[in-house]
Amino acid sequence: MAMENRFKDKVAVVTGGASGVGHAISRRLLAEGAKVVAADINKDRLDALQAELGDSFVGVKTDVTQEAHVEALVGEAVERFGGLDIAFNVAGASKAGTIINLSEADWDFTVDLCLKGVFLSMKHEAKAMTKRGGGAIVNVASLNAHVPMYSGSAYASAKAGVEMLTKNGALEMARNGIRVNAILPGLIETPLTAGLLQSEEITAAYMERIPMGRAAKPEEMTGPALFLASDDAGYVSGASLLVDGAWATSGYPDLSRWFS
Repeated sequence: MAMENRFKDKVAVVTGGASGVGHAISRRLLAEGAKVVAADINKDRLDALQAELGDSFVGVKTDVTQEAHVEALVGEAVERFGGLDIAFNVAGASKAGTIINLSEADWDFTVDLCLKGVFLSMKHEAKAMTKRGGGAIVNVASLNAHVPMYSGSAYASAKAGVEMLTKNGALEMARNGIRVNAILPGLIETPLTAGLLQSEEITAAYMERIPMGRAAKPEEMTGPALFLASDDAGYVSGASLLVDGAWATSGYPDLSRWFS
């Protein structure tokens, strides 16, 4: 449930803001009074959202694996709204394959997007926040930071890297008044998982491992993420918050029969 004016006069950057969790976070931030600059590679979707959501929302086509793009994104937030207070690094995707079959290109795609993209985003977000006197960064890692996934070595490794990058950021940036935390989602109904969940067998394998018995909605990630960015979490930094329906208590399903 949105809290009216919790982020009034705050300026936020959201990467991956055109769909899934990033889109849900962007909408909730707006509902709670923030100005939002959303990054995505899908310019058409960003343009449509900007037309729908009004002057408090700005969409910037951004490839987060390119430093010049990320620097321009943060620069847009500063130029348009006067600074940067909070950031949510959500952008990510995966190309699957077992270790012996995964191509170097697919490894690079996944690790660059999921880990390098967070590094570059944190770097430039923190520079802008330091000029503002501080802020808060929330990175979206994954349950796979802790639990391996068959054919998901690149993704799991990158998300584990995001969790450690979060902790390192918390250590380094505290002196600048910046808190850095992560949420670790489990299975979420997003465009990225839609194809996977079309299989009744695969869905059943997941549900056997998730004690709450269902995938999350993207909106269910917004409460934990925004809490970590809020003043209520003012003494929380370097933390990893599992948001997985208790999935971590039971382990990952064996996907080898489908992804061998």
